[in-house]
Amino acid sequence: MRICWKSCSGASIAAMQKRHAFSFLFYTLLTITPAYARTAPAAAPANTTTRRQGSAESNVYPMQEGFVDAHGVMIYYKILGRGEPLMIVHGGPGASHDYFLPYLLPLTRHNKVVFIDERGSGRSQKREERSGYTVENMVEDVEMVRTSLNLGKINLLGHSYGGALAQAYALKYQRNLSHLILGSTWSSTITMNQVLLRMKQNMAPELRERIDRMEAAGLFGHGKEYEKNRYTAEYMIAAWGEGYFPYLYQNRPDPNYDPIGQGTSAWDLYREMWGEHGEFVIDGNLKSVEYTDRLASIKVPTLIVVGDHDECDPSLSQVMHDKIDGSKLLILPKAGHMTFVDQTALFIAGVDQFLHAK
Repeated sequence: MRICWKSCSGASIAAMQKRHAFSFLFYTLLTITPAYARTAPAAAPANTTTRRQGSAESNVYPMQEGFVDAHGVMIYYKILGRGEPLMIVHGGPGASHDYFLPYLLPLTRHNKVVFIDERGSGRSQKREERSGYTVENMVEDVEMVRTSLNLGKINLLGHSYGGALAQAYALKYQRNLSHLILGSTWSSTITMNQVLLRMKQNMAPELRERIDRMEAAGLFGHGKEYEKNRYTAEYMIAAWGEGYFPYLYQNRPDPNYDPIGQGTSAWDLYREMWGEHGEFVIDGNLKSVEYTDRLASIKVPTLIVVGDHDECDPSLSQVMHDKIDGSKLLILPKAGHMTFVDQTALFIAGVDQFLHAK
């Protein structure tokens, strides 16, 4: 999925919106921005040092980074900002925190932002045994980072696969959460696979047939020795370039996006968790992500964010919103899966207002 980079059907969104009409709790975009613009920065929490506004010191945001030994796996972390801790977990599976930057930097003005690279990803330690790459183990890694850094209760934001990880963490450790933010994610792999199938069926016939041929021939073991553990360049271009791009970005596409360049992730991890049969079916151990029926047990304040053209179909977010009592649903207009790239100001405003509303 590479940061859950797959597409949702525009027709499915329209049908879903028609069914629910204005029953969506939009956390209304037209009012968020003006309200946020008028709102003074949140007061510093009691356990933080207040810096004099306008001083030279108040303009400096030092960065702290290091590693936490989480059950024998070294997990990379990076801390920026001040305020209550906001831990952010990335997608992929197998990407890194880097894709959040520089877009989420404004959150550091009011939050102590803690980025991590999940086990096997980015700067964190890789494992020789693929079987250790599971959602359950990554939940324990998040908890070890929280306790080792003495963060106390945290706000937790997960994007794409990171949203599934955040749900799993909340289902086990919600006593350690103040707020939960689920971005462009899913709570049922069965349902997500239906979205992926529908997306593939809605492709142009030539593209779909080309992808089908490559998947039928097997996606791994081709080319030179160093290429055999990953998709071919032809498949990356077809799936992530031609197939996904409109569902990644709508308003402000990344000018540096390169579907082949995205293929530098942790392939052993990706094949173990996502699966080995292509971008349009999850058949790895992420099949364990079937949380929908348990979401009602989540009692912490929850914000669900999704783009109106997100590859993680907005109907998936509606299900989570319906199940988590008191949750807020924010659907960003003209936004694909990379909501915080397409609509940076609205994303930042929505998250900050949710976390700091009185």
